[in-house]
Amino acid sequence: MNNDIFPCLWYDGDARQSAEFYCSVFGGEITADTPVVMNIDLFGQRIMLLNGGPQFKKNPAISFMVICETEDEVQKYWDELLEGGMALMELGSYSWSSKYGWVQDKYGVTWQLFLGEKISDQRIVPTLMFIHQNNGKAKEAMELYTKTFPNSNIGNILEYGAGSEGHGQTEPSENVQHGHFVIDQYSLFCMDNSYDHQFDFNEGISLVVMTDDQSQTDHYWNALTGDGGRESMCGWLKDKYGLSWQIVPKRLIQLMNDPDQERAYQVVQAMMKMQKIIIQDLEDAYHS
Repeated sequence: MNNDIFPCLWYDGDARQSAEFYCSVFGGEITADTPVVMNIDLFGQRIMLLNGGPQFKKNPAISFMVICETEDEVQKYWDELLEGGMALMELGSYSWSSKYGWVQDKYGVTWQLFLGEKISDQRIVPTLMFIHQNNGKAKEAMELYTKTFPNSNIGNILEYGAGSEGHGQTEPSENVQHGHFVIDQYSLFCMDNSYDHQFDFNEGISLVVMTDDQSQTDHYWNALTGDGGRESMCGWLKDKYGLSWQIVPKRLIQLMNDPDQERAYQVVQAMMKMQKIIIQDLEDAYHS
């Protein structure tokens, strides 16, 4: 499992309460605690919580599949996550799992709780929903992502097949009902959905990729912004499907956490002016 790739959840001031909540539900711990950024560890996996402001709301275009080993575990998470939240698919027995439910918690994060076989040590798997103009592009996206990252592969793909329905809509038979893929040892799921949902990919939930050097940073940046993607600020980008990524050199974090506050501040100021992060320019700011 790779902890250099992890999800980031956007908050408007309530990241800390949310971090404490998830740690209590899943038995995790807070590993970084600043006014802007919180990191938590759940089942050995890193999740970042960012107090970014009111601009973006989290939504079910990216949900989190939690693979559970017992019915009791599914029930516990369901009961705790449902408090103040809402059920998107009622907890019950389905063709794909004898105990499954989809819940949106009080912080706007959606969880699919699933009794089933583990695919790896990774217990929480981000699940991407390809809807609206992206519907039918899940396979294409898996190919782009697995081509971009090393140690990647496409796993099992279940197509909808003839006459199948998703949310009461008839889905094209070749569309992906459930797909599994791995980018640099980090597992994700994806699905196509033709329902006209009131949400889509946005910055409310993004994927962070920590890079070792400039060439890796450039490679991911170019591959993901190419062919219709968009550069944003401070290492953020949107790929051609509108999925948000943060391409973050590890050196940036080291410099921002430097005990010399003045130097760290210079680095942050330099970073704020960048789209893609240029490590040398950060070093220059640090030494200025």
